[in-house]
Amino acid sequence: MSAATGTQPCVRLAPPFSSKSLQSASIFSLAISSPRSWLARFARTSILSVLSDAISVGQLTLTDSEGSHTYGRYRKGGNTVHLTVINDAFWLRLMFSGDLGFSEAYMVGDIEVEDLKSCMDLWLNNQSGMEETLSSSFARFSSAASGLYNSFFGQTKNQARLNAIASYDQSNTLFKAFLSHEMMYSCALWDDAEGGVRGDLEMGPTPGDLEAAQRRKIHHVLRKARVKPGHRILEFGSGWGGLAIEAARTFGCEVDTLTLSIEQKTLAEERVRAAGLEARIRVHLMDYREIPPEFEHAFDAFVSIEMLEHVGAKHYQTYFKLVDFALKSHEATAVVSASTFPESRYTGYQSEDFMRRYMWPNSCLPSATALITAAQTASRGRFTLEGVENHAAHYPRTLREWGRRLEKNLTQEMIAQDYPALRERANYDAFRKKWQYLFVYAGAGFAKGYITCHMLTFIRQNDCPELCD
Repeated sequence: MSAATGTQPCVRLAPPFSSKSLQSASIFSLAISSPRSWLARFARTSILSVLSDAISVGQLTLTDSEGSHTYGRYRKGGNTVHLTVINDAFWLRLMFSGDLGFSEAYMVGDIEVEDLKSCMDLWLNNQSGMEETLSSSFARFSSAASGLYNSFFGQTKNQARLNAIASYDQSNTLFKAFLSHEMMYSCALWDDAEGGVRGDLEMGPTPGDLEAAQRRKIHHVLRKARVKPGHRILEFGSGWGGLAIEAARTFGCEVDTLTLSIEQKTLAEERVRAAGLEARIRVHLMDYREIPPEFEHAFDAFVSIEMLEHVGAKHYQTYFKLVDFALKSHEATAVVSASTFPESRYTGYQSEDFMRRYMWPNSCLPSATALITAAQTASRGRFTLEGVENHAAHYPRTLREWGRRLEKNLTQEMIAQDYPALRERANYDAFRKKWQYLFVYAGAGFAKGYITCHMLTFIRQNDCPELCD
């Protein structure tokens, strides 16, 4: 989740986050005279009438001012969800904006959910039924408009910078509140030392677990990149400098790393100076499409960790052409990782949802196959695919740990220093719920196989395979 081209897919609430702006943000926003308007009643009646058919796995108990209704079947050990409607605007949000509307209702307090994860699981377990019964043609039109924009216009340089400001030029204080010491905003790799991918659930989290798992991830990437002392690395997506610092400090490399976020660049350079590595690391405020001519065939390795989500399908070949341009012709390696869609779900046109509206505007998840095909086409066969790994099983625990740390460390007073609007309690609650929703929403997607997380390793044609003497 790094910003070197900024989408991370269209509209984003710019800081300071406002619950009032959220209430008018989605396309559902219609002026209604009262919560019990005829339109809200119509939406409620329409939705309740189809829930019996929509829910076939698990059980939902839904309570509002008119009583409680139960859908699905209770099974011992099964998923049971209790949802309370606080404001009838929820019905309009759900009717007109589907799952995006649900996320908005959660953030502004139109609904209360006892267990948000169970609610996400219920949605994914009944996805086909939910989409068929709850998605109106109006909602489809709304989301299609966003998808068509991304598909036909792609990610322009100006749009990339605007999206980076929206997504990452937030207070570094926010990210320090939940990231590990290395400040890696990407999937960690868990091992037996931390109890594996479910160790926090089975044994409980322990101090330093996330730091250990993120260091393991960095070292794994750099080993796959075959870096050696004196090697020069190009990185698209600096984050806050975690990988670059480790590559220089532990592996003895030189690093040129790119970001579009002023906030990231400022803090990354502070961290580089604190580590005494200014001579080995250069942080560039630069779009990846603007790398200079002197970068041609100058690098022994290329790495990019969860930045490709922000490139867009329209630009995959451009991306890999530039990787080909920058890497040496022989004995050079490229390692890229990204949150991905399984091939059965991938399309270059991706409609708007919670992630693409409120977290990473205009982002587009690739598939592993789309990236491999683009790499081969763009390099004219000068890359050999060396390895494919799927780290999706490691992401839910990473997200759970981020959620725990955010709840423990983030305070209203802390974040309001950067965003005065968050001094208003309703705004702060909506802001905090947005991040809670992200961690649970994404975690359920990875756990259910709705989203994957691939790492691809490419070597130059005719270079020696990894295990070759």
